[in-house]
Amino acid sequence: MNLAPLTSPVVLDYLRKWPATNVSAALMQGDQAATFGDIDHVFELKSVTKLLSAYAFLVAVEEGVFALDTVVAGAATVEQLLAHAGGVGFAEGDPVRPPLERRVYSSYGFELLAKAVEEEAEMSFSEYANEAVFAPLGMNDTVIYGSAGHGSRSSVRDLVAFAGEVLRPRLVSEQTVAEAFLVRYSELKGIVPGYGPYNPCPWGLGFEIKGDKRNHWTGDSMPADTAGHFGVAGTYLWVHRPTGRAMVALGDHDFGSWAKPYWTQLNDAAWGSMS
Repeated sequence: MNLAPLTSPVVLDYLRKWPATNVSAALMQGDQAATFGDIDHVFELKSVTKLLSAYAFLVAVEEGVFALDTVVAGAATVEQLLAHAGGVGFAEGDPVRPPLERRVYSSYGFELLAKAVEEEAEMSFSEYANEAVFAPLGMNDTVIYGSAGHGSRSSVRDLVAFAGEVLRPRLVSEQTVAEAFLVRYSELKGIVPGYGPYNPCPWGLGFEIKGDKRNHWTGDSMPADTAGHFGVAGTYLWVHRPTGRAMVALGDHDFGSWAKPYWTQLNDAAWGSMS
């Protein structure tokens, strides 16, 4: 990946107005990445962790640790848990619904998957993710230190490497990644935390799919097959595989009402700058 300073005036203006002490970002297209800020600064990712964990789970599927139709902890299948369709709540002990009844956003589902990997691989999920994904991609600043759903740290430099892998996979097959971006259980409605209900609320395997969502953290002008995740720490990562585009943006001011119009406008500006 060739790195160069970001030059788009409109995108720079938005990034300079980001209400955080530290902000770092990168816009990617093809083999080029235009960067802003200190790309080696390490940030808390919160729920962007789910993308990193999901990719490690895809490696686990290819390695035969489990299959997408494997039932985990008697709760739901790997596929259902990755797509937030397993019915388990956000945290352990939350109310449980039957699988496939609703899109119930869950970190606990990812924790169940991590535990299943640990039992089969006989190592911690943190170690597994590092060996399977981070080390091969040179992501030296990245660690999953807690929940597989929201406990990790990383830098823009590392997440550029990760997004590049998602766009052009070499750790898993192209078919596996393509299938992760297919909407699972397309009829399900649900809630995107911080944004409210959507009907339907499309999701792939760990990756939220934009679909027809409006008033959403992705830009209104961005295609329906844009996919990614945001974190309550004030972070996000999206990719659009058909055009080879991606954006990573990390800040250290927690998500709140400020982010809703701001991120939408910023992502519209970023998308337009790559047209």
